Amino acid sequence: MARDKDIRLRDGAVVIPAEELHWQFVRSSGPGGQHVNRTATKAILRFDARHSPSLPEAVRRRLVAAVAARLTREGHLVIASQRFRDQPQNAADCVAKLSALVERAIDPPKVRRPTKVP
Repeated sequence: MARDKDIRLRDGAVVIPAEELHWQFVRSSGPGGQHVNRTATKAILRFDARHSPSLPEAVRRRLVAAVAARLTREGHLVIASQRFRDQPQNAADCVAKLSALVERAIDPPKVRRPTKVP
């Protein structure tokens, strides 16, 4: 299952252990028939981006700067998914969203070099 595995990025250069990911499952909104009121399929992932020991310092600073609007006061990044009617698929979607954010933070931004006027 996606929520029980470590997240490995860039061939193991950055590894986020499963113990650092905190999961919560709640009822989804929207259509789904009678079954929607009985199952908790919406996945909510909390990741302590500000204090994570598994991220290198430079990556952590870039990640926190990129997602500053989505952080809680404690520095937790909250990611939710309710695209699917299945709990494991929503959990995998949350992991994919977190992976994409960390992947973007791994690469340092390119330095803009001003060009001369022709």
